[in-house]
Amino acid sequence: MKVARPIARVIEALQSLPGIGPRSAERLAYHLWRLPEDQVQQIADDIKGLKTMTVSCRECYNISESELCWICEDTGRNPSLVMVVEEPLDVSAMERTGKFDGLYHVLGGVLDPIRGIGPDELRTYELMDRIQLRLEKGSESIEIVLATNPSTEGETTAIYLRKMIVERFPGQPIKVTRIARGLPVGSDLEYADPMTLSRSLEGRIEY
Repeated sequence: MKVARPIARVIEALQSLPGIGPRSAERLAYHLWRLPEDQVQQIADDIKGLKTMTVSCRECYNISESELCWICEDTGRNPSLVMVVEEPLDVSAMERTGKFDGLYHVLGGVLDPIRGIGPDELRTYELMDRIQLRLEKGSESIEIVLATNPSTEGETTAIYLRKMIVERFPGQPIKVTRIARGLPVGSDLEYADPMTLSRSLEGRIEY
């Protein structure tokens, strides 16, 4: 079916988003068309602001409006407890549990040789630098919570990180833990409910 080109372009753009199929994209496009022009402009400005008004936190690489995100700026958090996650969405999911009082480290993905993603494409060395800095500050103990998703790639990444930490910091007071199996294999943190995430965090095991 032929539609006006502006509508067609919006439908095509919306279909590029995860979870949006052709029918959903079409409904959203026509809904936007029915909205007042100022409201559509506000939505467009807000979407543009996602790129122009945010940066990666220089400490944890979460999405932030300034050099440090609100979590890294919070002096009440435990700096010797660091949870390693794949993406900023995972930070949001874990924060909803209200059970974690440490800091985060966003890897930016997982190891995936088939797609050409190795340690150099992730923030693995930045994690090692953060651990080194905590040791230099005299931390009596450090816990690194590996919270990559329970997928094949997530498990591979967790195993790699544990090996990297053990080999780089032998004999240091570092405990490496893995969130418990409250998450079904193959699921993502961002889709888990707060209770499941809380149990996974509370039941984490030394890795």
